[in-house]
Amino acid sequence: MSFKPSSIEALNLLLQFDRANQGSGIKVHSNARPEVIAACELLFAKGLIDQADGGFLTDAGFEALLHVQVLASLLNEHASA
Repeated sequence: MSFKPSSIEALNLLLQFDRANQGSGIKVHSNARPEVIAACELLFAKGLIDQADGGFLTDAGFEALLHVQVLASLLNEHASA
């Protein structure tokens, strides 16, 4: 199993959410790159965000964000070593 480019876009989009402030969301505008729009729609379809164009993280989305941040930290730490 490997990450598809669409999954990587979704992971990067999740990282745009502020872990420290669950009350802040994001908005993906209609003029964003098509890959970002598709990633946002994927996160919505999976129940990780509450709007197809961004919005706020659901409880599952917040948990996913925590995992993504740990993974990104681990990968970035090893990349610079």
